[in-house]
Amino acid sequence: MSNESRGAKRWRVLGWLSGSGLVAATGAIHLDLYLTGYRSIPTIGWLFLLQVITAFGLAVLMPVTRNRFVAAGGAGFSVSTLGGYLLSLWIGLFNFKETRTTAGIVAGLIEVAAFALLAVVAIQPPSRPEPSSASSPRPRTGRLPSMVRRLEVAIAATSLVAVTLLGIAVASVGGAGPASRGGQTELMTAQLPGTKALTNNKGLTLYWFAPDGPSKSRCYGSCAAYWPPVIGTPTAGPGVTGQLGTTRRSDGSIQATYDRHPLYTYIGDSAPDQANGNGLDLNGGLWHEVTASGAT
Repeated sequence: MSNESRGAKRWRVLGWLSGSGLVAATGAIHLDLYLTGYRSIPTIGWLFLLQVITAFGLAVLMPVTRNRFVAAGGAGFSVSTLGGYLLSLWIGLFNFKETRTTAGIVAGLIEVAAFALLAVVAIQPPSRPEPSSASSPRPRTGRLPSMVRRLEVAIAATSLVAVTLLGIAVASVGGAGPASRGGQTELMTAQLPGTKALTNNKGLTLYWFAPDGPSKSRCYGSCAAYWPPVIGTPTAGPGVTGQLGTTRRSDGSIQATYDRHPLYTYIGDSAPDQANGNGLDLNGGLWHEVTASGAT
């Protein structure tokens, strides 16, 4: 076997293993997100679980089969996952709008890398054994290498566009934490199954975080991305009898409190009369809906 053939074989093996590792990494990130909150979001939770199963399945199949169609499937899967993330950032999917988080950005970059690598692996012509001295070598027309080079240029261009769109999306959407610093927020009551929960003026259920101190929030960073703080001075709606107040967050914004508990909504609630965050153990502690009688 020539040095060129050995080098090509090593590159193929490295390509399969690296592509498998990248797809597995995206699956691991989505599994962590699924377990730490996304599982409770209608429709989105099932899509995350499907993504995890598909990612790990492809990660196993690629190095085992070394089939170019499996590699192409992995490339398409990676870029479609990125596309779903971009859509959820810009316009939302299934009544859910994503926020900018470090995990999402890292997953997006890995998906671009997985697409580029697996697409290049998929377009490579299959290796052929070297002709023996008794057989005549096949003439090289040059057409196949030329086509592969053009496809590689197209893959590079697509990857560049994907990274650019990811950068634009990340820069244009809100990140973790509140953006406003003032105003008023009316607190209302709503009848939920088994209890009368406190809601904001949009009808979204309000929550309190067990690790918080009296009038002190401990929910920042990615926590605040999934549990947006209620920003503004609260006013009492019908049936609200608890103690209203505020606390100042580390970024200077004013967060509403009820009976000295900082208030939050949950991104898994897309409409009134939902309490998908109640009882979840996420981001370092338990979350509970706030009832009209107060947080207990």
